[in-house]
Parts: sequence; C-alpha cells; structure tokens
Amino acid sequence: MIRRVAYLTAGAVAVALVLAGCATALFGEKRAAWRNAEERACVVRRHVRPNQYIERVSRVRDRGACGISRPLKVSAIIGGRVSVGPSAVINCPMTAALESWMYHAVQPAAVAWFGQPVVSVNHMGTYACRRRNNESRARLSEHAFGNAIDISGFKLADGRVVTIKRDWNGDVNARSFLREAFAAACQHFKTVLGPGVRNHSDHFHVDLAHHNKAGTSRYCRPTPSAAPPRRHPIRGVFAAMPEVDPTPTGSVAGAASTPAFAPVPAWPPLPDEIAETR
Repeated sequence: MIRRVAYLTAGAVAVALVLAGCATALFGEKRAAWRNAEERACVVRRHVRPNQYIERVSRVRDRGACGISRPLKVSAIIGGRVSVGPSAVINCPMTAALESWMYHAVQPAAVAWFGQPVVSVNHMGTYACRRRNNESRARLSEHAFGNAIDISGFKLADGRVVTIKRDWNGDVNARSFLREAFAAACQHFKTVLGPGVRNHSDHFHVDLAHHNKAGTSRYCRPTPSAAPPRRHPIRGVFAAMPEVDPTPTGSVAGAASTPAFAPVPAWPPLPDEIAETR
C-alpha cells in the first residue's frame, strides 16, 4: 500500500511538471521590445488623453509575455460621443487608432450611407492571453497584448444596429457602409481581417502588429476591391451628438452631466521596462 501511494505521488508530481512545462511552452514567447516602446511613446506624446470615458487601470500581468504595460479601460471615444460596448481593455496605441478610424472614416461613411452618425461600436473581445485563433502551435495573438479588438457591429443614432454577420451582404447601404469601413480600417491598423477569412465571418479583427522589422507593413484580408472614398470628418455632427452616459450599460442618454470621478494616478514606473525595451 505504501509503495502504491509512493507511485501515485510520483505520478502526480510528474504530471504537474509536464503541465508546468506545457504552460511554459505555450506562453514562453518573449515580449518584443517595440511593444512597451510604442505604449510609452503613445502616452508621452499624449495621443490619448484619459477622461471619464478612457480610464487608466493597473498594469495587466499575465502568463509569459502576455499583458499590457499601460492599459486603458475604454467605455466611449470621440469625447464620449461614441460608446464602446462592452468597455474595452486595450493599450494606448490601439485606443488612438480606434478613435482615428472612427472620426476620420467610420462616422463620415455612416453619414454618407445612412444620413446619421454611429453612436456605439460593439465588439466581441479585446484582451485575452491566448494564441492566434486559439491554435496550440500558433504565435501569441495581438489580443494577448491588448493590441487588438474584434468589431462586431455599429449602432446608429436612430437605434438601428448594423452587424458584420448579418449586413456584410445585406442591403446596399449597409453593405456599402461596412465595406467602406473595412477598407478604411486597412489604412488605420496594421492587420485587418474580415468575412472571407476563416473564423472572421462575424467580425472585423483589427490590430497593430508588426509584420516587418520597421513595423510599417500592413496585412488586410480580404483585399478591398477599391480604396475607400476620401471623406472629411463631419465636425458639426459630433458637436450635435450627446455625450454617452458613463454607466455600465454604456447607453446613450441626452447630454449627461459630468459624473464625479476620483483622480486617476499616473502609471507607476515599471522596474522591468528598461530591460524589456533595450
């Protein structure tokens, strides 16, 4: 009996070691130096200014290279006029790119095709410590760094919701709007994947991955059939839009009064950041 217990104990230890080894193999990928460098540069250059809709939160630490050095919890963008549902935890560069795409491309397209602006952008996921497409042998996903978001649809001012799953091949206005938004995304992000790509029939995956050493290369699939029209931001539309009510529901409710938020401290210095960004 004692011998059997010893064997069982040894077996349990062996299994634990194997599982630990698997975890190391799965998440042992090194964190690229450019990641923290780009997060820091975005903050220093104030590409994103935290407010009641874009809040600094504690550093995300996770397995292996996963995590976000300077994460932001984003409940709305464009000065609180376009809600993000549910609230997204992403890094500073992704927040800046999302706002730029919405302001310069998505809103002008919505006004052109529907005669009204977008009041909410909906997504299926942001931060997640996982591999690409959850495939065991793939590299870590950009989601593992808060450097990606999966856009599932948009809500218009009249309450209509345009989704990628239903409307990519929907009526002419919805179809044209989504294809224009997709083509423009290819100019604002480094990776854009949508319907026609495996596992992306119901969302646009957008991220800021580096595909070459300089980080300048872009990967967009399916390849847009045409470049998006050159449209100008419609500033008057934004001025007329009410701010988002900063509640957990993220609903749009008349010009909400500014809520009382506790002061948000600056991110503390990261002791391992210098070593990571050499």
